[in-house]
Amino acid sequence: MYADIFGTLPIAEALFAKGVGMGTVLSLMMAVTALSLPSMIMLSKVVKPKLLAIFVFIVSVGIIFIGYLFNAFPSILQ
Repeated sequence: MYADIFGTLPIAEALFAKGVGMGTVLSLMMAVTALSLPSMIMLSKVVKPKLLAIFVFIVSVGIIFIGYLFNAFPSILQ
């Protein structure tokens, strides 16, 4: 399910080299992995639509929070 994270590594590396904040890069990588269409299709086969919507909401809020946190405190990674 999370094999598509390896496809985002070159993009994330290029963005980081161009000066994009670490929080933004992490958010991109997490969003591409957790909220991708294939992931949603697989999850929709297992869970009800209401639970899937709650999952998408909670994961989206968490990803946004992590992005802001790592951009606000870049010394966390050092």
